[in-house]
Amino acid sequence: MTVDDVRKVAVIGGAGLMGHGIALEFALAGFHVSLSDVDEDALNRGWDRIHESLQLLQQCGLAKPDAADAALGQIEAGFDLRAAVDDVDVVVESIDENIEQKRAVFRQLDEYCPPHAILTSNSSGFTPSLMAEATTRPQQFLGMHYFNPPYLIPLVEVIRGEQTSDATVELMTSLLKRLGKTPVLVRREVPGFIANRIQAAVWREILKLVADGVATPEDIDLVMTSSIGRRWSVAGPFEITDLAGLDLKQAILTELLPSLASSADVPAILNEKVEQGNLGVKTGNGFRAWTPEKVRDVKERLARALTKIAQWDEQP
Repeated sequence: MTVDDVRKVAVIGGAGLMGHGIALEFALAGFHVSLSDVDEDALNRGWDRIHESLQLLQQCGLAKPDAADAALGQIEAGFDLRAAVDDVDVVVESIDENIEQKRAVFRQLDEYCPPHAILTSNSSGFTPSLMAEATTRPQQFLGMHYFNPPYLIPLVEVIRGEQTSDATVELMTSLLKRLGKTPVLVRREVPGFIANRIQAAVWREILKLVADGVATPEDIDLVMTSSIGRRWSVAGPFEITDLAGLDLKQAILTELLPSLASSADVPAILNEKVEQGNLGVKTGNGFRAWTPEKVRDVKERLARALTKIAQWDEQP
């Protein structure tokens, strides 16, 4: 199979945070999409999210009304997994981060899908081989890690498993480029891949800064959005360091590295928050206090900024 042979894509777990957006991207690119979830209520939530996302894209000029209408016509939803994938070319799994549930789903997909179909997982941390071993087609299995919201963040990490074939990697990379995505190949599978490992390292340090009384969560958010985040949105850390000079970076790291957080344990400050039931927006409190108005403000701020960058990227 080549990328030109791909006609139908199935998204499993389409009502979730990521699944509906992934389905929408494929539909906007003209692919027939089979959207599957566990029950009718879940599918209805998925449809609601698709309509909301399309409305945002139209408001920002990133999708024309006729393209939005056509995309909706490309999506077929249902909760019969066998029917959803019986003639599929590519499957994107996007269910909850539970390895046993994922393996169970992939055992079914391996049985139900045509022999040529490629199986992928949107897991944000599990390595492909952990799931591919539940199938008889590990050569046609890889990780395909999107970022939220998938229709505004261009990056997709393509993670090859121990047995993933070169042909599978090449086909899926070409397919993602056809969608307008920016695929990056994770050449050797490691937990968390690239982006989440970087984020985890940042999290270990910022939690230490808060626990040690160096800064508040509000201070750290401001530091990130007003300095590092702004630079990293247009130039990566290696570009920026080369501009400044590797000798300077060497001197800074020589001074700082011995004092940075290095524990392999989850920081106590995070464990305490979870144990207290302070989980963030879903409970009204996390590292910051949340009201419906504050939640709406942050979400709108993110949407405005990401759509501006997306419009910027589309300029010749």
